[in-house]
Amino acid sequence: MPTCLPIIRRRCHACASQRLRASGKFRVNANHKILDVWLLALCTACGETAKLTVLERMTVRSIPPELLDRLHANDPGLTAELLRDPAVQHRNRFVLDWDNAWRFDTGGSDHLDLDVIDVAVRNAARIPVRPTRLIAEGCGLSRGEVDRLIAEGKVVSAFRLSGKLSGDFTFTLKR
Repeated sequence: MPTCLPIIRRRCHACASQRLRASGKFRVNANHKILDVWLLALCTACGETAKLTVLERMTVRSIPPELLDRLHANDPGLTAELLRDPAVQHRNRFVLDWDNAWRFDTGGSDHLDLDVIDVAVRNAARIPVRPTRLIAEGCGLSRGEVDRLIAEGKVVSAFRLSGKLSGDFTFTLKR
């Protein structure tokens, strides 16, 4: 589950830094009946403000009133939703860096002494993580041991465990 907003990986226009932090504030600019909305982000190196386009040249009537209220209130939940929105990421040419922005909750360590463990992993915010890392942390193993167990067929899953996954998955560990 996420613990804070992720770092935005995009070049700062004022310095050479590639890291921006979302401020959680929106700028809504009205030109008669047309609105532009930006999410403000700050460079982690120089503090310069960057604007990430959320809505562009939209008529006021086409925007749901609840969304407009959330924008004016600088809703932190809306900030998180928009950062994860693929359309906003594509339009503004950024990717998210989730390092140190999430935590892993195993629900206890009662399962570690069992011979066979069936595990269902639920990703609360579609954060891309390596399944082998989660298996290692959750079962008290090293990543090398997890890779060896996968190769021996003692960790099985209907999902590909190499690379990164951002959705839910299940696996079985046989000791």
